[in-house]
Amino acid sequence: MDSQVTIGDGDFKYMVLENWERMPDGYSWRETAGVATDEKDNVYVFNRGEHPMMVFDRSGNFLKSWGEGIFTRAHGVSRGPDNTLYCTDDGDHTVRQCDLDGNVLMTIGNPGEASGLFSGRPFNRCTHTATDPDNGDIYVTDGYGNSRIHKYSPDGNLIESWGAPGTGEGEFNIIHNICTDSNGYIYVCDRENHRVQVFNKNGIFEAAWSNVHRPCAIYIDAEQKVYVAELGYGNNVSKDVPNIGPRISVLDQTGKVLERIGNMGYGFDTGQFAAPHGLCLDSNLSIYVAEVARTNMSHYTTPPDTLRSFQKLVKL
Repeated sequence: MDSQVTIGDGDFKYMVLENWERMPDGYSWRETAGVATDEKDNVYVFNRGEHPMMVFDRSGNFLKSWGEGIFTRAHGVSRGPDNTLYCTDDGDHTVRQCDLDGNVLMTIGNPGEASGLFSGRPFNRCTHTATDPDNGDIYVTDGYGNSRIHKYSPDGNLIESWGAPGTGEGEFNIIHNICTDSNGYIYVCDRENHRVQVFNKNGIFEAAWSNVHRPCAIYIDAEQKVYVAELGYGNNVSKDVPNIGPRISVLDQTGKVLERIGNMGYGFDTGQFAAPHGLCLDSNLSIYVAEVARTNMSHYTTPPDTLRSFQKLVKL
């Protein structure tokens, strides 16, 4: 740990732990896109390097890697049933269900084949997944080249789809991330509409929360607190504008903001965020944040060879 910096306040106060990961010699990642934990609090970091999935214990000790030669562009990872992970590859237009050793159990989508742009058919640069806590149905956000949510049975058969481009209820402008709560309600990061939309499991619109800026990732803890990674800077929004992120926000199930975590503005100093893109919590309620920092920085300058793209926030 380089320094002890705390961010957040009250019930949501954290110590920032940089350089948490301990990689073997010769291993690195260009940037990290998604992160998930298993029931043992091992951490699965889905990244855009030569070893797409790197696995660590909660202390940051490297355990293994997998996904080499399978994934083309890591985007999202979520925990599935029976110790599995759903890995979403937006470059390959697929979702793969893998066991914790990286064996591919199921592939949804046609590898390397995109559906028609905004055709509504799966997939054109899909982004993330979530599962129904009751029956294991799979929800896939699709994504960059579509504005749809696709619902699949646990064995990968398409049940239904909903959504279209736009700004109305059930319409999306880059549908980027998704999660479900313990009752099966669906929470969707409608990123460029600056909102989270909430649906029931049949795709019926329930609510929209418009108090977030470019929501990029979403996670719900065991107490049903909703954590949202806000990308902030981008799309002609100056990185120097205060109070719009990048940051992590915690909300309750009505959309009320409980805490904003990270108020130091865009940057790479300890306690700052650059491009939070994926997040999850462990059993101790510590937060892991994956950042697409290199992609973000490339919008305005040439990134350096080494660039931080992952942080652990230890719950205090």
